[in-house]
Amino acid sequence: MKIIIGSDHAGYRLKQEIKKFLLENKFKVLDTGTDNLDSCDYPEYGFKAAQAVSLKKVNRGILICGTGIGMSMVANKLPGIRAALCHNIKGARLSREHNDSNILVLGAKFTSRDLAVRITRAWLKTKFSGGRHRRRLKKLAAIEKIL
Repeated sequence: MKIIIGSDHAGYRLKQEIKKFLLENKFKVLDTGTDNLDSCDYPEYGFKAAQAVSLKKVNRGILICGTGIGMSMVANKLPGIRAALCHNIKGARLSREHNDSNILVLGAKFTSRDLAVRITRAWLKTKFSGGRHRRRLKKLAAIEKIL
């Protein structure tokens, strides 16, 4: 599975830890940056990653900023993106089972390295359950077409 990952300066350290976890577990990883702790603007990095998911150049994405809110807002502007800001393992699982989320968003100020890895692992392992949830995703897609 090919994963794209991006962060702003506030999420940089956690991004590096998640990237290390992904590589150790044999995922193909593309990194959109940022590459340091210098202050930067989250939309630049969130857009690059979300665009790759939207265009199906990668299977899924992971975005990290200080709170996760900004990255969520950016990612969910793009067609076909279902970015989920997850603060715990259960939320990560449900975002996949019920919403078929294709981008995981983490808030570095609220999520420890260990918890972030556990959230990421659960999110990657969980499959979309389909059923009634597929009907709801079709409704989301219809709304997207109107906009």
